[in-house]
Amino acid sequence: MSTIISDVIDHLAGIQPGSSLDRLRDQRPQARENAQRSFLALFEPEVPGHVTAIERYAIATFVAGLHRQAHVTDFYAASLQKLGHPRLTDAIRSEIARGSVTGPYGRYPQGPLTVEDEEGPEYQVSADNRERLGSRLVAGLQHAHLLVFHPRDASPAALQRLLDAGWSTTDVVTLSQLVAFLSFQIRVVAGLRALAGASAVENADADHTQIFTGVLASGTV
Repeated sequence: MSTIISDVIDHLAGIQPGSSLDRLRDQRPQARENAQRSFLALFEPEVPGHVTAIERYAIATFVAGLHRQAHVTDFYAASLQKLGHPRLTDAIRSEIARGSVTGPYGRYPQGPLTVEDEEGPEYQVSADNRERLGSRLVAGLQHAHLLVFHPRDASPAALQRLLDAGWSTTDVVTLSQLVAFLSFQIRVVAGLRALAGASAVENADADHTQIFTGVLASGTV
């Protein structure tokens, strides 16, 4: 759905060709290229397998929403709507609101890290949206939420729930890769946008200083 975008991270971060951030990313060309290749492999694969484009973009919209990144959420939601599923997009957005917590939660195996155990709500798709989403996507969203907010609670039982809903072992790998990639992409985009904001403030301060210096030099104050 995004073949006209040559670099999705640049697009989401608002990076313009020739800008300072563009030059900064050019210092790591392999990392830049691999990130785009990962996006294409997950969202526009040559061999899609059994995980449909609808499922991929629905889960991406959900995960981005859980990370509270509105511009990334809107990007994936727009692709989901282009697939012809506005009601599904609405259902995903309502599930984002339902599943938004803080975290991370969960329990470590018995040992020194158990002091960091923290109880948290276990997300379940609402009864109103279960039929609209279907059992397979319901299980996918619930597992994605587990990976985002309860990574310590990942277990064979959690994987079995996916298998019971019709996800194959290969599909489960794809789902896990989607969630991991989105977490990476969102953090990179957030960092680049923060740098862009800091650069804009710095440039504005420099402009104000130059103007003030010019006023002082003219003797008009």
